[in-house]
Amino acid sequence: MVRIYGHPLAAFFWKAAIALYERDVPFAFLMVDGEHPENAAAVARASPTGQFPVLVDGERTVIESAAIIEYLDLHHGDAPPMVPADPRIAIEARQMDGIFDDYVMSVVTRMVLSVLRDPDKRDPHVEGEVKAALDRAYAWLDGWMTGRVWAANETFGIADCAAAPALFYAHWAFPIPESHAALRAYRARLLARPSVARVVAEAGPWLGYFPLKDRGSPD
Repeated sequence: MVRIYGHPLAAFFWKAAIALYERDVPFAFLMVDGEHPENAAAVARASPTGQFPVLVDGERTVIESAAIIEYLDLHHGDAPPMVPADPRIAIEARQMDGIFDDYVMSVVTRMVLSVLRDPDKRDPHVEGEVKAALDRAYAWLDGWMTGRVWAANETFGIADCAAAPALFYAHWAFPIPESHAALRAYRARLLARPSVARVVAEAGPWLGYFPLKDRGSPD
């Protein structure tokens, strides 16, 4: 059985866990927190910066959520691949995976890291810069999702695994405008997906620790 290190609140753990559930791959979850220093130490050895998720499959260790998903496609589960086998088709999937990681989730993370600092050490420009970046991303994504069900190739895949946590947390802190109906509808479809609903439910006991929780609502 594969093992995966992570935390139920962490967006990039969600991304890998959604793929595990979509592919119906049994796994052992290893919590990385202050109460499990041995797991934190294992992640620190595996990853250059001590970040998770980290997947261990026998003698093989795989880091980075996108790489984990592609590894699962090749070695575990009978479901259709999260990344299309045809490399020409896979370009769109990888493109959208990167967009949700880099232009949504990483932007929200910048705001999270800011509020975790002592008030006198916060960059006063972060709030405005993060909001402006998300406004641009939301507008672009609304156009992209118009007429689409899923983010790439008309099938649920790696891009949607990335989109689910990114849009869950981004909308909570910086609500998607009602005028972006296609993007809001896409987020609702993601949250209704059984694999996504499962990771949200499993994160439930920890959602109150989201540093931006007082800015809005996760609904």
